[in-house]
Amino acid sequence: MIANKLELKQALNSKYLKIKPDAENIKDFKANLGRLLELCDSNKDEEFNKNLLIEFLKKTYYGDRYFINTKERSDLVIHNDKGADSKVGVIFEIKKPTKTGSVEMPKVGSLNAKAVQQLVLYFLREKESHKNVSVKHLVVTNIYEWFIFDAKLFEELFGSDRNLVKKFKDFEAKRLSGTKTDFFYKQIAEPAIANVLDQIKFTHFDLRDLENLDLIELYKIFSPEHLLKLPFANDSNSLNKPFYNELLYIIGLTEIKDKGKKLIGRRAEGDRHDGSLIENAIARLDSLDKISQLKKPEEFGDSYEGKLFNVALRLSINWINRVLFLKLLEAQLIKYHQGDRESAREFAFLNLEKVQNYDDLDSLFFDVLAKEQDKREAKVREAFANVPYLNSSLFEPTETEQETIFIGNLKDRNLPIFGATVLKDGNGNKRSGELNALAYLFEFLDAYKFDRDELEDTQEDSEKLINASVLGLIFEKINGYKDGSFYTPSFITMYMCRETIRRAVVQKFNEVMGWSCENIQDLKDDLSHYIRNRTYAKRKNDAKMKKDLSKSNGKKVYYARLLPVSDK
Repeated sequence: MIANKLELKQALNSKYLKIKPDAENIKDFKANLGRLLELCDSNKDEEFNKNLLIEFLKKTYYGDRYFINTKERSDLVIHNDKGADSKVGVIFEIKKPTKTGSVEMPKVGSLNAKAVQQLVLYFLREKESHKNVSVKHLVVTNIYEWFIFDAKLFEELFGSDRNLVKKFKDFEAKRLSGTKTDFFYKQIAEPAIANVLDQIKFTHFDLRDLENLDLIELYKIFSPEHLLKLPFANDSNSLNKPFYNELLYIIGLTEIKDKGKKLIGRRAEGDRHDGSLIENAIARLDSLDKISQLKKPEEFGDSYEGKLFNVALRLSINWINRVLFLKLLEAQLIKYHQGDRESAREFAFLNLEKVQNYDDLDSLFFDVLAKEQDKREAKVREAFANVPYLNSSLFEPTETEQETIFIGNLKDRNLPIFGATVLKDGNGNKRSGELNALAYLFEFLDAYKFDRDELEDTQEDSEKLINASVLGLIFEKINGYKDGSFYTPSFITMYMCRETIRRAVVQKFNEVMGWSCENIQDLKDDLSHYIRNRTYAKRKNDAKMKKDLSKSNGKKVYYARLLPVSDK
């Protein structure tokens, strides 16, 4: 194995790798890739095959969202936006497909070929001549064989090589003995590549070996999320629809459409089950005449039925909120003690062995979690010895509970199993029939993994991973959709925050330093230039100090250091 050769899986972002693409997209990808390979012709010229590649990229991923065309001497580029004047994001060097292989194509064990030398020239032109710091990847391909390089690596190895950049500028200004590009390739690029050959990492694959390539990984390698490094929704942190839908069912809710908006509502009358939290709560509120005891009944609607539902909704969401928080806690306790299986089992507490009914669950909320261990009753102290005290308002009775009912007031009832349930029988088939509602809730939660967080790398099935971010989205949807508002996915929120903070930082530096940076990359460049100048000035002044001291026979000579940039 070549040390610097990356497999597809190694090249892809580990979080992006987890995301399962839509089946329809994979189907289109297979069809478009098949057409590309079918029409690719070694007897045709480079232009013919290049047009096939453009068609493949546009039809599969890029469409009209990103401009794809040639640029100057570059065979093909993908821009970072749909305009031809937008910055280039991906640079291609395309060679004619041949059966024997072009001498200009690199080989896995011999990268320093003309095609890679050409990429060095095109990269430096983008960076130095066009002031483009937005290149993400560079690609060499003959349609069949692919070599993909990360532009960050080119920046480290070539863009930061002062000697190489100086030679490039001299070449572009025609100050060297050779002015043709072949001169640059052989006399400048080739030696530069040779100097860092052992540091060049690259992704390599051959489409003629398609049966040994992972189709989904291949789909992602060509995608704008990879080649243009676009932000993507991390599946382990995004809404888990099967979990969300079944949880709504257990609560007794469903999503309904009203004038184009998705709202959370009570299930249709013929589809309600008295074992769901909502219906159970409504029945108890009604039988105990709790609506009349509300201090501010107008907060819950106008009609009696409306008040019943809205009070039950507020209570049910609060109860489920506590249970899901406890499931996260239980999962972490078990995870921390996973080295000892027997000990790990002792830390599980959301099960029918320890919580047999709603009254026990009520006791867990208020007699265990809300009390320090030495203040708990002997019975619960023994049963929940490994459950810590949580000094949290989440386990304090809410005003609505104090005025109406607690979860301990609910009746133990059965609930039919959801048609699209995650629960399986002994043969691996979907469960059917009905279960005790509390047992159903615990078994449903046990079917998912709550012991992973968004900072951990894992290749586990993201459909079964539930973390705090996912739960946050679920409750944002429940609370937001009730009013017809929409949640913002975390990756979009992160992007918005990052851009806002960056603009604030750039503005502040411009104010203090008197600069005119337009974006964070301009700021990085100016800071780098500023630091280099200060370092150069310091070295120069230190050298002058030594020289002056030697001339003065050791007497100190004081002088002001003149910096090329204002020292504010």
